[in-house]
Amino acid sequence: MGLSRGKINHLSQLIVDGLENVPGVMFYEDDNDIRLEVVRALNEALKVEDEIDAFVRKKLNSYAKPLPEGSREWDVLYDKFYDEEVDKRLV
Repeated sequence: MGLSRGKINHLSQLIVDGLENVPGVMFYEDDNDIRLEVVRALNEALKVEDEIDAFVRKKLNSYAKPLPEGSREWDVLYDKFYDEEVDKRLV
């Protein structure tokens, strides 16, 4: 899932602002350094999501009987394979 640089920066700012308002949360680094780390983490998560999506689509396209994308069967298998791949990567 692609997000623009602006959207990622906006999300990172919302996350840092939200964390600043949590009782007991204290930052020991500059807010901008923390925001940049959030940007890095978001970009990495989006990259992994794109890799998983590409893997699952390739797997579905390798079937001898092609499944039309958007069909019920395609959607069910996509979700199943996506979840399996996420679980593998979280280990």
